Amino acid sequence: VRANAIGYGLRTGDEIDRDNLLQYIAPQDLKSYGLIPELVGRLPVLTYLDPLNRKVLRSILTDPKNAIIKQYVRLFEMDNIELKIDEKVFDFIVDRAIEFKLGARGLRSICEMIMLDAMFEVPTSAKKADTFEITLEYAENKISKTQMRKLKVA
Repeated sequence: VRANAIGYGLRTGDEIDRDNLLQYIAPQDLKSYGLIPELVGRLPVLTYLDPLNRKVLRSILTDPKNAIIKQYVRLFEMDNIELKIDEKVFDFIVDRAIEFKLGARGLRSICEMIMLDAMFEVPTSAKKADTFEITLEYAENKISKTQMRKLKVA
């Protein structure tokens, strides 16, 4: 943040985004951090990534062609079971991923915790149902029974 700019690129002190300071990183910052100059010189471009917000995580969970939720729907369809998931469950999964700082990759592990038992029990149960609905209460119950605290990033 010690870089000086003049003209159109000039930033005043109140414009600095203190929550995402990595966007202001410069090669000399890496050197002062302890990286050897030979390594810093081999990094032609320095960039940063903004943290994923709720909207983006929700989109990753449901929108792409091979979205995590769509994969689970297809898995249940293979056993002729229609999987229904409440909209609130999607928000719950995203909230847990944000709470434990797991990012997009954490979405899969949270979904796995919620759906693992159902994937094995529902198709083999004596009263095989045509549909299986995952409600917010069901998801909260499954998450509370798991060792979610182990996923928390220090």
